[in-house]
Amino acid sequence: MTDRPLKIAYLCDFSPEDRNLYSGGNARMYDALRKHVGEVTILSNRWGLAEPLRRLMHALPDRINIRARWRLHLALGRVIARAVRAELRRARYDVLFTPYSFQSLAGLRPPAGMVTAFTSDATMTGYKRSEIGQSFGSFFAPARLLDPLVLAAERRIFRACDLLLWPGEWQKQTADALYGLDDARSVVVPWGANVEDPGPGAPVALAPDAPLRLLFVGRDWWAKGGPLVAETVERLRAGGIDARLTVIGSTPPLAPADWLTVHPSLDKAVPGELASFEAAFRAAHFLFMASFESWGFAFCEASAYGLPSLALRVGGVPVRDGVNGHALPPGSDAEAFAAVIRRYLADPAAYAALRASARREYEQYLNWDAWARRVGELFRRKLAQKRAGGQSGG
Repeated sequence: MTDRPLKIAYLCDFSPEDRNLYSGGNARMYDALRKHVGEVTILSNRWGLAEPLRRLMHALPDRINIRARWRLHLALGRVIARAVRAELRRARYDVLFTPYSFQSLAGLRPPAGMVTAFTSDATMTGYKRSEIGQSFGSFFAPARLLDPLVLAAERRIFRACDLLLWPGEWQKQTADALYGLDDARSVVVPWGANVEDPGPGAPVALAPDAPLRLLFVGRDWWAKGGPLVAETVERLRAGGIDARLTVIGSTPPLAPADWLTVHPSLDKAVPGELASFEAAFRAAHFLFMASFESWGFAFCEASAYGLPSLALRVGGVPVRDGVNGHALPPGSDAEAFAAVIRRYLADPAAYAALRASARREYEQYLNWDAWARRVGELFRRKLAQKRAGGQSGG
C-alpha cells in the first residue's frame, strides 16, 4: 500500500473554491484532502456539448434550478461524461472523488485502475423516502413519476463506485438497504465541523441560580425547529429558570425581550462578526435545534466548542446521547427537552462531564483532519487492491 501523495480528481457540480455552497462542506473536504492525502485537481463542471443547457438551468429561479438541474444532468449523463472522461485521460489520477452530486458520475466509466469514491449526507431517494423528506413534501408532484428511474440510476452509479463514504450510520443503513451495498464499499467516515479548531476553551459552569444560555443557529427558523426551542425557553422561564436564547442566522417571529438576542446573520469572514459567533458558542450551555435534517454541521461545530447539543433523533444528526448532547425521539415536546435541561441543572458535575465528552467527540471524530486521514487510508487500500487485481474502472 503506497504512502506517496495520491493524485485526486475532484468532480462536483459546484466548485469547492466557492466556500459557501453545500454549507461549506465541499470546501472543507477539498482543503482536507489537499492537506492530508495528496494533489487535488478540480475538474470542470461544464457539460461539454450540453453546456448551453447547463447555463439555461442556472438562469432559472433557484426553486426550479435546484430540482431540475440534477435530473437533466442524469438524462444527459452519457453526453456530459464524454468531456469528463477526456479530462481524466490527461493525467494519471489515482482517485476520482465526487462529493454530493451523484449525477456527475452518470454515464461515466473512469480509466482503468482508478478508484471512484462518492460522499454525501443523503441520496435523492433516501432523502425523499425518509421522515425528513416526507416532512417537507414535494415542490413538483409530477416529478414523482421519475422516481423509479432515479432509483435505478442511483443503484447503477453507487454499485459501480469503489467507495461510498457516509458521514453517519443513518446514511449508510439507508443506502445499503436501497441499493444493495456491502461493507467493503459502503463505509462510515464522520464529517467535521466547518470552523477552525477553537481549542478546549474555558469551563462554562451551569448552576440553578444563574442564567441558562441556549443557542439556536439556522437560516430557517421554522425548518430548524425554532418554535419548539422558543416554547421550551418559555416553559423553563415559567418554572423560575432564567433561560435566555441567542439566535444566529434568522429573525424569529418573537416579541422583543430581555432574554432574547438575535443576530440575523453573521459573516465569519468579517473579524468582528466572527468574534460574535465565537462568543455565542463559548458562552452557551446548549446548542438547541429541533430540526429535521440529514446531518447538521452546527452540531459538529458545537462539539468543537465543548458545547452539548439538544436535537431530535432524525436522519443522521451527529449527536450521541450522553456523549455530545441528547437527541430525543421525533414528536418530543417542550417539556421533554426542558426535563433534560433541568436534570443537568440539578447535577452540574454531570454537565461538566458532558462538555468534556463533547469536546472529545470533536477531537476524535467530528473534525476534517480525522476525516481526511481515514479517507486517505481507504483510498490507498482500495487503490492497492484494484491495481493488484488489474481491475478496470467502474
